[in-house]
Amino acid sequence: MRLPERLVEAIGESIVEELANREKILELEDPFLFKRKIVKIFKEAEEEEKQLEERAKEVLKQNIDILEKENIDYRTAFLAVKRKLAEEMNINIDRRERLNQIINRIMELIMTDDTVEIYEDPPVIRRKIRELVMGAVKIEEEIEREVRRRIRKYSRDILEGSPEWNILWRRIYEDELKKRGLA
Repeated sequence: MRLPERLVEAIGESIVEELANREKILELEDPFLFKRKIVKIFKEAEEEEKQLEERAKEVLKQNIDILEKENIDYRTAFLAVKRKLAEEMNINIDRRERLNQIINRIMELIMTDDTVEIYEDPPVIRRKIRELVMGAVKIEEEIEREVRRRIRKYSRDILEGSPEWNILWRRIYEDELKKRGLA
């Protein structure tokens, strides 16, 4: 789950603000440290996904001769290998399900952290965390749609995945993050 760092920070801030400060269903010994722990969960998940992709690339690199011999499309093979490795590594590659895994890790943190006092049933806390995380992801999806829309508006077609497209994507994406105060 690759989310911009500032968006992940905003998720951590909103969880602390909503659950501890506004609704008082969590009492945090150190809100700043708790937020850092939430951000760490997201970063660890992102690192796991990077490792998954690197392992998939390595497997394909080791078997490139088979791909060429059998005339197998690299992208198709990559996705198949990635799915298999994801299953072995217990990483869900479906975006929504991956978010559920991350939310479960946040809940595990809340339930096991001695610096957190809980004043509500865990399912209620989990639902509130899910709402906050999904709200942030919705913002990220809106940004992605806007970036794609802006790239399509160019006078000439730009092939997705090309170096030019990637440069435009990053530039426009950063611009959209800045517009929303997330960069």
